[in-house]
Amino acid sequence: MDREKYYITTAIAYTSGKPHIGNTYEIVLADSIARYKRQQGYDVFFQTGTDEHGQKIEMKAEEKGVTPKEFVDEVSTEIKTIWDLMNCSYDKFIRTTDADHERQVQKIFKKLYDQGDIYKGHYEGMYCTPCESFFTESQLVDGKCPDCGRDVTPAKEEAYFFKMSKYADRLIDYINEHPEFIQPESRKNEMMNNFLLPGLQDLCVSRTSFKWGIQVDFDPKHVVYVWLDALTNYITGIGYDCDGASTEQFVKNWPADLHLIGKDIIRFHTIYWPIFLMALDLPLPKQVFGHPWLLQGDGKMSKSKGNVLYADELVDFFGVDAVRYFVLHEMPFENDGVITWELMVERLNSELANTLGNLVNRTISMSNKYFDGVVKNTSVYEPVDEDMKEFVIGAADKVAKKMADLRVADAMTEVFAVFKRCNKYIDETMPWALAKDEAKQDRLATVLYNLVEGICIGTTLLESFMPETTQRIFAQLNGGTRSLDDIGTWGLYPSGTKVTDKPEILFARLDLKEVMAKVEELHPPVVEEPEANEEVSVMDMEAKPEITFDDFMKMQFQVGEIIACEAVPKSKKLLCSQVRVGSQVKQIVSGIKATYSPEEMVGKKVMVLVNLKPAKLAGVLSEGMLLCAEDQDGKLSLVAPEKDMPAGAEIC
Repeated sequence: MDREKYYITTAIAYTSGKPHIGNTYEIVLADSIARYKRQQGYDVFFQTGTDEHGQKIEMKAEEKGVTPKEFVDEVSTEIKTIWDLMNCSYDKFIRTTDADHERQVQKIFKKLYDQGDIYKGHYEGMYCTPCESFFTESQLVDGKCPDCGRDVTPAKEEAYFFKMSKYADRLIDYINEHPEFIQPESRKNEMMNNFLLPGLQDLCVSRTSFKWGIQVDFDPKHVVYVWLDALTNYITGIGYDCDGASTEQFVKNWPADLHLIGKDIIRFHTIYWPIFLMALDLPLPKQVFGHPWLLQGDGKMSKSKGNVLYADELVDFFGVDAVRYFVLHEMPFENDGVITWELMVERLNSELANTLGNLVNRTISMSNKYFDGVVKNTSVYEPVDEDMKEFVIGAADKVAKKMADLRVADAMTEVFAVFKRCNKYIDETMPWALAKDEAKQDRLATVLYNLVEGICIGTTLLESFMPETTQRIFAQLNGGTRSLDDIGTWGLYPSGTKVTDKPEILFARLDLKEVMAKVEELHPPVVEEPEANEEVSVMDMEAKPEITFDDFMKMQFQVGEIIACEAVPKSKKLLCSQVRVGSQVKQIVSGIKATYSPEEMVGKKVMVLVNLKPAKLAGVLSEGMLLCAEDQDGKLSLVAPEKDMPAGAEIC
């Protein structure tokens, strides 16, 4: 019987430098989904790779004194090494410098040109080299790139353009008819309201100001611009040929079942990419999931901030599966997650070493102590057993439902609930007390059998997320792996099996002070701006001196839309909001928790001071200020535009 196919991709990593842990999160997330689909019986094809062309690469190679190809060869190898370190089970690692990919991109460009979707013109605007994007003056934020905040430079050059507007209505209809296409839903709303409904501009798809790219073969002074090159990897990597000679692998796997990408590039994957596919007369991917960011404790990771964490460094401290556990379990479905050394140590000690590691070690040790390691089901049951069995067996359906919705963190919570239930079962049955009564030896044997069986079921569910740990547990239990179909049945662990007589420690507890001392040796502390005092009330402030009109003009006010909000841990007053201002998302901390709940905040249009110098409030980075009014009783009210205005509208 043929298995149902499942084609999953990640965004291809840009070869400008070493990927940080936030970049690595995406490949681990995709790997966990791919592994789970394989467990379910799907014929999975999992593709990832590297994006290797562009002006930024050309400039970095020149700075280093090597050719662009030499530069990307080195970085692509480093990226692949980190993906392999994290035990990612991809089936194809594509590079956009692969000869077959480059040839197909040239053919796709010519096909789209011949059918009238691409035309020659010229582009004039402000150009951001790191983002490889043009912007109009009105799109800039404080004169800088709205995406990354860096400087832009005027640029004008001859270019080819793609007629995006030709397909816009068709794409709008498709998104409306396929609500599952863009996930989470908040990303869909953003794409529709900010880009599609206001109208699409034609897209620049070639460049002449640099050479490191795929040459337009019928006009050699042009190279194909990044998105038409990079996005097509999803079809060229599985054998697409626009002349009609596509491989069986392409016919089998396309359309993709899931494109997994970061939320910052969702526009390119849900607007540009579907329109390219429509022009090629190809079906659209079934789903595009824009996952949130994994942030350092003081905001988005950035080399300029000096707050970058790398997977290989974390693995040296905690091990591969501990890092996989953290990045998967600590990431919310829609909102950004936070990673710090302190949190890593806390989770390793509490969840991995205590909940899981201690459970396995105690169970094996008791089996050796009381029965020479032989685990036997003597079928001496008590009512407490049934509740434990029902809970453990029921976990499979709970995990399946969470994974179907791509709620991987929630699925892992269900898995660890199994191990917590097993630990509770130890407290309920007290094997050490049973061991003291000769008449209760058979009951003791049943209790230990139930524990081993529960661990086996939980470990089978753990396999997609922490594969090495799964192997280590099953090796100690000598019970062999199981399929997901099997874990709905209790009692498959072979009675009479002997567990290892030398149980290993799965996760050693770490001392936070020792870890932080080593971290400070590797990363000397950076002097930070003093934290703002969250206890100051606006009603206590003295009258401020007059300012000139020039002083006022230094402040930039814009309309923002709150797309996510959560309480700041350990603070009685602060909420942390993700505020969309134009194409940029700013993190803003406000002392309004007494007036607004996080749920109330989401969706509000607010007035934002966007060029306030970033500062920390209660240890959380804030990149602006929400404007509020405050009455004599200290009650706050967010200041909002009287009429509905788009996020990013200037307040003047």
